[in-house]
Amino acid sequence: MARTEYYDDPNAPRPNSLVVAASAVVTDGQGRVLLQRRRDNDLWALPGGAMDMGDSLPGTAVREAKEETGLVVEITGLVGTYTDPRHVIAYSDGKVRRQFNVCFTARVVGGALAMSEESTELRFVAPEDLDSLPMHHTQRLRIRHFLEHRDAPYLG
Repeated sequence: MARTEYYDDPNAPRPNSLVVAASAVVTDGQGRVLLQRRRDNDLWALPGGAMDMGDSLPGTAVREAKEETGLVVEITGLVGTYTDPRHVIAYSDGKVRRQFNVCFTARVVGGALAMSEESTELRFVAPEDLDSLPMHHTQRLRIRHFLEHRDAPYLG
């Protein structure tokens, strides 16, 4: 299924659902950030996805990291909340969603890097190499907030 992300676009379709989601900035011992190249839009992104009814938000981030990367992670902190109504995600099946995302920090505690059907590539990326990757600006925002080592989480 294809995915198109819109931001502050007057031609974006109107959302027909609101989805609660979680993502994680997972780093390795060298300070590199784990990213996946998404199959549905060919952009690089943090591991993450929609919360299931039986999940907590931190549990969602842990589950999605495992499903999408093969790695078992432990939540270590909070980057922020991302609720901008100007960000709309449209899918080829007709679903158009506004997403409420809570982004956590995490570290690897097990597993092995393994690609899922949702990705075409996985890798840990050094902060200085992030700008060269095609990525939606909402993903860049989360990573930038993480790299700023803020005293408090971003609330937006």
